[in-house]
Amino acid sequence: MKVRIVNKSKHQLPGYTTEYSAGMDIRANIDEDIILEPLKRVLVKTGLYIEIPVGYEAQIRPRSGLAINKGVTVLNSPGTIDSDYRGEVCIILVNLSDENFVIKDGERICQMIIARHERAEWESVQEIDKTARGEGGFGHTGKH
Repeated sequence: MKVRIVNKSKHQLPGYTTEYSAGMDIRANIDEDIILEPLKRVLVKTGLYIEIPVGYEAQIRPRSGLAINKGVTVLNSPGTIDSDYRGEVCIILVNLSDENFVIKDGERICQMIIARHERAEWESVQEIDKTARGEGGFGHTGKH
């Protein structure tokens, strides 16, 4: 699949780290370090502008290494970039640790996955089909 991209950053295009990676690493494109304090959030610029084909979205997801090692994650995970958005791709990061985290220019801050999606069309009915699960939700199985 070809996705059109304008790269106004100082860094290479997003890329897959390994042959079978699903997500492409996205880098911060900032003029000076950002100090992300505990329990604070920040919008980080990437310098990227993308044209996603209709019927697809870009999903922004955390990097597992940042999450486990530093407690830094994508706040609205997964974030969605719609096919009609043409602004700069910016990433909302949050620091869930008890220590400051310094975001440096060029640092890999998240990953992006391009995924197909469907548009739903509502069909109003008086009732929906029953299942064995029924209305059981949030922890209803008692299994952890």
